[in-house]
Amino acid sequence: MPVFSPRRYQPPYYPFKRDPLAVRAFTTFERSVKGFLFGCRMCGNCILQETAFICPMTCPKGLRNGPCGGSTPERCYVDPSRPCTWYKIYERAERMGHLDKMIEIQAPLDGRRVGHETWIDVYNFWRQRGLRLSVKDVFNRKNLQTAVDGFFYDLRQPDWWKGDDKYHAPAYDQPVSNLERQLRTGQFTVTAEIAPPLSVDKGPLLKKVQQLQDWVAAANFTDNASATPRVSSQASAKICLDAGLEPVMQLQTRDRSRYVLESDALGAAILGIRNILCLSGDHLRLGPGPLPKPDQNDMDAIQLLWMLRRMRDDGVYLDGREIKNRPQFFLGAAASPYAAVPRYEAIREEKKVNAGAQFIQTQPVFDYGRFLDWLEAVEKRNLLGKVYILAGLIPLKSAKAAHFMADEVPGVVVPPEILKRMDDAKDQKEEGVAIALELIEKLKNTRGISGLHIMAVHWEEIVPRLLKEAGIPQPVREFCADCGDPLPKQKPAAVAA
Repeated sequence: MPVFSPRRYQPPYYPFKRDPLAVRAFTTFERSVKGFLFGCRMCGNCILQETAFICPMTCPKGLRNGPCGGSTPERCYVDPSRPCTWYKIYERAERMGHLDKMIEIQAPLDGRRVGHETWIDVYNFWRQRGLRLSVKDVFNRKNLQTAVDGFFYDLRQPDWWKGDDKYHAPAYDQPVSNLERQLRTGQFTVTAEIAPPLSVDKGPLLKKVQQLQDWVAAANFTDNASATPRVSSQASAKICLDAGLEPVMQLQTRDRSRYVLESDALGAAILGIRNILCLSGDHLRLGPGPLPKPDQNDMDAIQLLWMLRRMRDDGVYLDGREIKNRPQFFLGAAASPYAAVPRYEAIREEKKVNAGAQFIQTQPVFDYGRFLDWLEAVEKRNLLGKVYILAGLIPLKSAKAAHFMADEVPGVVVPPEILKRMDDAKDQKEEGVAIALELIEKLKNTRGISGLHIMAVHWEEIVPRLLKEAGIPQPVREFCADCGDPLPKQKPAAVAA
């Protein structure tokens, strides 16, 4: 078998460092060759071998663990004139028989290497590592493949990241939030979404919290959804927490560097916010304009999950510094059952679960049959016992809203029969309620579904009616301190007497 020396690689090291002209000439040569062959952007952190020799940096978001939830097999939602880069990667990897390589969690870029050549880097790594192959190894395909795979794995997975393709269970036993505690009881659990206000008047926000307080286990607060500025998710979550309802803070990577993401997550923890939903975020093109410079994401949702899980379980920052008092997080992720074909989307779900996702909230379900196809693909990857899935639900308020969801919202599919029902309805609100109740009845009897995530879109007052008519019990608020079991609700003193 090949032998490796224990010496560690310390990039970047250049044999031409005394001759910068030679380095620049070589960089230009490498850029021209790789640009022609692969559309290379010279990110300095090449993972072409893991992405079927299609450069992931050609993705407009720069996702290294794609695809995003808005793109489809036909087009990229950021640039509809082109196909989704990651869908093409999956297609080619499947033809090559390398689809399982997509499971490895790739590191974010190291800015110190961006723009530099990588061929010299590979050569120096080979020199410093001391890779030695015997003649027998060279002609033994298995040994040679093992050596090559090990060499390139260590090259693309630096010590500060250590990404892999394994499942990492939470390194704690007791639940850190009431949402996690209720999900562990097995009771059908409901969360709801609230859009933070567009002004500093918190009255409407508190009103929505009060409307939902007795009916949902936790309330999500969007993080500048559709690239539209609002009151921050963290501030909204803190207001909700103080009002007596547990929040889920959404944290998206668009517009944030890894430093800001670490800071925001620690800020949430010190405020008592335990539930964090990790997202890549909608692209800037959905914003109101004038648009800011459309830089690629520094991190994606999977990398964010990996980083926050390590902060919680390993007590380390991304740069390796120790966190003396570790934050407590119950980590969530989003899923888009209708974006890519189910077997590809399930791979992305597996990466999220492996990275640290403990619960998943899906895009709204309108097409139940296609949702089951996605759920079957998720089950085939053995995920149902590792993550709680909360199926998304949007009660339709009007036919106009239904057509907007179908035509304008990436990752959402509304079947023609539902659109027709809404178009033909005499009372569109009541028809929307009827459709929602039918979907709830199906979803609450679907194996592998732990609950609902209701996105009422400025119609929060309908949520109590939906849950009451669907026969979904109210959430548990009190748990036994010793065993964690739900405590029965206390009757008022006058009734008990």
